[in-house]
Amino acid sequence: MNLSGTIDFRPKLISALRHYSISRFKDDLIAGVVVGIVALPLAIAFGIASGVSPTIGLITAIIGGFVVSACGGNSVQIGGPTGAFIVIVYSIIQNYGLQGLAIATLMAGFILILLGLFHLGTVIKFIPYPIVVGFTSGIALTIFSTQINDFLGLGLTDVPSDFLSKWWVFIQNFDRINLATLAVGALSLLIIIVMPKISKKLPGSLIAIVIVTAIVYFMKSLWPEFEAETIGDRFGALSTDIPQPQGFELSMATINQLMPSAFTIAILCAIESLLSATVADGVTGSHTNSNTELIGQGLANVVVPFFGGIPVTGAIARTMTNITNGGRTPVAGIIHTVVLLLIFLFLMPLINLVPMSCLAAVLIVVAYNMSGWRTVVGIFKSPKSDISVLIVTFLLTVIFDLTIAIEIGLMLAIILFLRRVMENTQIKVYSEQLDVADGTDSTTHEVLDVAPGVSVYEIDGPFFFGVATKFDELMRSTVGNVKPLVRIIRMRRVPFIDATGVHNLELLVEASHKEGIDVVLSGVNEHVREVLEKSKIDEMVGRDHICDHIARAVTMANKIASARRSQLNRQHENA
Repeated sequence: MNLSGTIDFRPKLISALRHYSISRFKDDLIAGVVVGIVALPLAIAFGIASGVSPTIGLITAIIGGFVVSACGGNSVQIGGPTGAFIVIVYSIIQNYGLQGLAIATLMAGFILILLGLFHLGTVIKFIPYPIVVGFTSGIALTIFSTQINDFLGLGLTDVPSDFLSKWWVFIQNFDRINLATLAVGALSLLIIIVMPKISKKLPGSLIAIVIVTAIVYFMKSLWPEFEAETIGDRFGALSTDIPQPQGFELSMATINQLMPSAFTIAILCAIESLLSATVADGVTGSHTNSNTELIGQGLANVVVPFFGGIPVTGAIARTMTNITNGGRTPVAGIIHTVVLLLIFLFLMPLINLVPMSCLAAVLIVVAYNMSGWRTVVGIFKSPKSDISVLIVTFLLTVIFDLTIAIEIGLMLAIILFLRRVMENTQIKVYSEQLDVADGTDSTTHEVLDVAPGVSVYEIDGPFFFGVATKFDELMRSTVGNVKPLVRIIRMRRVPFIDATGVHNLELLVEASHKEGIDVVLSGVNEHVREVLEKSKIDEMVGRDHICDHIARAVTMANKIASARRSQLNRQHENA
């Protein structure tokens, strides 16, 4: 984390426009139009599934997508609403209403901006993969569950929010399946599955919506009794007016209440957007500025709540569509938002005719693609710790709440990581002889004679709180043995030391001095030495007792031990 460095905010749009050309614009135009068409059904479906109207889904894709492309750190990233947020958004709306969602999204935006300003973009990439897979698979199953009512035409109006109760209600009401609605959903599903085999350039979800909507429209015209609920039937005539900016009523009580949800949105957005950017970099050979990307995503999530929008993040499927159709600059992303805006202004009456079961089919396919079941199977061949993190995160996401799943999943991953570091960090004790090349690839061995009364302790790994306790226990375990005259602490392989390590080292030095034992530090790197100087430990030990090489440390310790033995012998003779 860098709190003092310069602000790392360099939007890719600025650098892209410096050498822009007509031929590049043509490529971006084609890609932008295609992505806009692909994004249309997804924006509508994600909006509805999240508990808001189709209009809000489109507004989010338009405004949020524009800000991400204009301010982001990836040249081809396409921003908008995604399936990953359906669960958390739906939960927030149920518990806190649309106002609560807007505030949580706004707070998440500021959290993302802070992550980018503090140069934490690269750190987010290292969140353990089992956690990402666990909650992504859990979200996929939850999304699938939310679409059963519309796909089967059960007509339930008060479906429980929790997973187990929801499925119990479905099972009890399977006798209410509407065959016409089910047929519409099944046909939509078939088209979406088959279309990629015919043409990968034609978005299956859009083709399904066009064909099935036309069929349902004519069926209703010829057969009025044909039952297939449409967007218009559920939401009424959709508005084509851009929502006016709205304000919020903020209070500390509201902020405290919504902070866990805001944190979840921010982490989820950071993970998904940077994962999408990483995939895009692998295909295009470009390099994402992670910190700028987080700031861009944050700005998008700060802006969209004022227009009633839902959370925005980078969308992998739309980003890949952009790349495969020739998009290489943020201009393509901006064009995709213009396409959506034109559809919003002039074609919304046609959106009213789209069957709800068709959108349910779109989301069922999205859920299947999100599930990553092949990846899950692969992780089950990994160590048990990774499997346990995956299972716990998955179950918490499905049965309880995504917020709880991410928080506990991260906590589990941290605990397991710390345990692995502690297990791999060794503390060796030397006496009598010490091989300078021990633990290295060097074939030249220099053996140092360690004088009686000198003990050498080598810490191999970071000196953080877990290892500090381990080191303290080792020192205590040697109390019963012959008390040394000098203790050498070899720190050549200590990359950093935390506050607990500093505290334990301070206590060790104080206790050693009270017992008349000198302490010599060896091989301290520059970063660790700075920490020791700020903590005044260098003054406690003595600056001349901090050596850059073990040979100097042993020579000094041997002299001190020899002098101390002579002094003790004289005292013994005089007594």
